[in-house]
Amino acid sequence: MGATLCLFGMVHSEIALRVERVRRRVNETLHVDLSSVWTFAGAVLLPPALAACVAAIVFTHLWWRSWRPRVPVYRHVFSTATIVLSCLAAAAIAGVNRDGGAVFRGNGSGVVLLVVAILAYTTVNSALVAGAIAVSSPQPDIGKVLGRWDDNLLEFATLSLGAITAIALAINPLLVAFVLPPLLVLHRAVLVKHLEEAANTDGKTGLLNAAAWHVQAERALQRSKRRDGPPGVLVLDLDHFKAVNDTHGHLAGDHVLSAVAGVLRDEVRERDLVGRFGGEEFVVMLAGLGGRAPVELETVAERIRRRVADLRVEIPTPDGPLTVRGLSVSVGCAVMPESGAELRDLLEVADRALYVAKGAGRNAVRMGNPASPRSALLPAHLRPDEPAPAEPPSLHSNAGD
Repeated sequence: MGATLCLFGMVHSEIALRVERVRRRVNETLHVDLSSVWTFAGAVLLPPALAACVAAIVFTHLWWRSWRPRVPVYRHVFSTATIVLSCLAAAAIAGVNRDGGAVFRGNGSGVVLLVVAILAYTTVNSALVAGAIAVSSPQPDIGKVLGRWDDNLLEFATLSLGAITAIALAINPLLVAFVLPPLLVLHRAVLVKHLEEAANTDGKTGLLNAAAWHVQAERALQRSKRRDGPPGVLVLDLDHFKAVNDTHGHLAGDHVLSAVAGVLRDEVRERDLVGRFGGEEFVVMLAGLGGRAPVELETVAERIRRRVADLRVEIPTPDGPLTVRGLSVSVGCAVMPESGAELRDLLEVADRALYVAKGAGRNAVRMGNPASPRSALLPAHLRPDEPAPAEPPSLHSNAGD
């Protein structure tokens, strides 16, 4: 059985080679591979030592053919070790002895054992990976540590196929061939999802890009019309961002954009839409603001403005750490009027308010008025559409200190 699992595992890797390479390119973090179909089947059928060998062979072949050179050797060794330990945990639950042969029965108790073995496998694997992420990251994100819900669901689905593979092997090894087609279809379905996410995501910040934000905001706007509470929009512009790039370089600018994106994600709800419109401009849609929508929206905007003002972005450089601080953001706000409005109207109102915030000296929040034309909102010295006079950036570096 061990040779059969190794053979099918390598055949699976070869058939899915191109798909797996693309998956690795578009989704570098928390990559859920589908080889646990074979490693879990080995865990509940084979002696623990042989199951560990199957896991090492299948994973090493997968790394050699699909993951090199993006995944260094030390990460491959760690991943293999976590899978081996997960297999041992599943084997212990399934009652595998050193001679092999799980206590698998076609009755209810056998099914329960398989389910508990799946839970043991995924718990040990997830705990070890989460621990490594938590230790290696100075400020671990709980979502990144635990993984996304759909990633965990994919792992559970893969292990379920592994249980089916174990049953098929116990009945007739030739039946395992029927596991390959649904497994390959699952590969492609996951790839499509990853490609869709990549197409919708801004590469520098991880936020929605402008096109994806517009599409999702239109949908959210339609849903909000059928619910209580008007939606609101924030348009944010990072003040003097050009000075960051000119003083410290574009790499430092990318770190600043990423830090500001982190502030936006932290200060809004998970269901709110946060996107980057390009350059140093961001946009947020908050749905269901309740009866005091303008006050709530302005409160969120002020909270974001203060958080950005307090940011200290640490950037590693060859000359030592660089700290960029003294950042600020101008924010324009707009709330859906009772009579309703299209998304472009909300954005236009928020954009007008943003110009007012910049005209007031930047680092400010202004609420838009749908009834006021843009030129009427702007200070006299900024009409018709001139930007506020540039100010020297208040940026500091501790490099070389």
